[in-house]
Amino acid sequence: MLPRENTGYVALEVLSKADKFNHWMFSAIKPFSTDNVLEIGSGLGNISKFFIREGYTITLSDIDAFYLDCLKKDFTANNNVQAFQSIDLQKKDFQTEYENLKESFDTIIMLNVLEHLEDDGYAIHNCRYMLKENGTFIILVPAYSFLYSRMDKELNHFRRYTSTSLKSKIIAGDFSVRKSFYFNFLGIFAWLYGKILRIKVLPSSEMNFFNKLVPLGKVLDKIVFNKIGLSAIVVAKKQSSKSA
Repeated sequence: MLPRENTGYVALEVLSKADKFNHWMFSAIKPFSTDNVLEIGSGLGNISKFFIREGYTITLSDIDAFYLDCLKKDFTANNNVQAFQSIDLQKKDFQTEYENLKESFDTIIMLNVLEHLEDDGYAIHNCRYMLKENGTFIILVPAYSFLYSRMDKELNHFRRYTSTSLKSKIIAGDFSVRKSFYFNFLGIFAWLYGKILRIKVLPSSEMNFFNKLVPLGKVLDKIVFNKIGLSAIVVAKKQSSKSA
């Protein structure tokens, strides 16, 4: 399938132009990120570029060869990029296949990826395998099952989460949760609008408009104390009680 015919690619391409929104998301997770980062599902590098600009040492990864080629084209010349990795968190015998990545990273970030994976518990377990002792795991996922829409289906989302359900998954994966919160309260209304109209592709005009509303979105998140939002974020630490 050509990229322009792929719903996921179209969404990433539209989001790539939403600079204010992408920086807002980066700012939400930056305080918890240490150096030596692995980003799972880097896509077109919409968030990666902010880590690179801030001087983080980062490894970019994706399961899709097309996106890896895009990442290499855009970031190979940057000294902060440690490597480009093809990583399949659902791969059978993951630990054997990726033995070279065992306990290699101080921080793993996974933004809008877990919902694409049928066995999310196995994926979390495999992320733990790649984290160093006391490493930080940062996950952002789409929130609330009642918001599941035609666009979710087109994007091959198996599910949406709540903060509680995501924390349960992470704790079951032998992590300790350090912080959990919601992100982008304003986005709920935009997503509901798209659900009602049964929109299946992220419209660039609406995303451009929403990008201009980011200052308002930040204020609203503070007003609701990050207790509700379009996305759920959990920050966790790798526990040492079990073997990786």
